[in-house]
Amino acid sequence: MPKQRITKEMVVDAAFALARSGGLEQVMVKNIAGALHCSVQPLYSYCQNIHSLRQEVVARADAFVRRFAAQRVDPQNPFLTLGRAYLQLAQEEPHLFRIFIFQPRLGVSSLSELYDRSATPGTAQSIAQALGLSLEKARALHMHMLIYTLGLGTLFAVTSPGIPSQEVFAQQDAAYQAFFKEILEEKS
Repeated sequence: MPKQRITKEMVVDAAFALARSGGLEQVMVKNIAGALHCSVQPLYSYCQNIHSLRQEVVARADAFVRRFAAQRVDPQNPFLTLGRAYLQLAQEEPHLFRIFIFQPRLGVSSLSELYDRSATPGTAQSIAQALGLSLEKARALHMHMLIYTLGLGTLFAVTSPGIPSQEVFAQQDAAYQAFFKEILEEKS
C-alpha cells in the first residue's frame, strides 16, 4: 500500500474536526495523527508550534460561525433571526460556539470597543431603519441584545443535557421586549 502524503490542509481539517467534536483542547499532535492514521512525524513539518495551528482552527471556527449565522438570517427580520442563529449555534455546535466566544480580544477596554470590533458594519444602521430608531438607540439596543444573547448562548453551550430551545428563545424575546421598551423611553 503506498504511503499517504499528509498535507497542511489535511492537518488543519483534522484539527478543526477534533475541535468541533471535543473542543480546542483536543487539538494535539497525537490526536491529529490518530485522526489521520499516521505517525506524529509528518505532522511536525506543519505543527512546529501547536499555538499557530490552534490559531488556524480558531480562524476556521470564526468563519464557520459567520457562515452559520448568515445562512439563518431572514432578510425580513434580520435582528431577531441573527440572535436566534447564535443560540442555534450554541445548541448545535457548542464547542465551536465556545471557541468563537472565548477567543481573546486584545486591546478591548470597554463594552463600546467590544461592540465596535464584534458587530458587523452596518448592522446598527439596518436596525435603526427597520425599527425607526436613531442610530445611537439602534446601536444601544443591538449591544444590549448582543451581550444578552451571547450570555444565553454560553449557558446553552455549557449545560447538559441542555435547556430546551423554546425556553431560551422565550427568554431572548423577553429581554428584547424589555431592552426595546427601555430604549424607546430614553431621552435622546
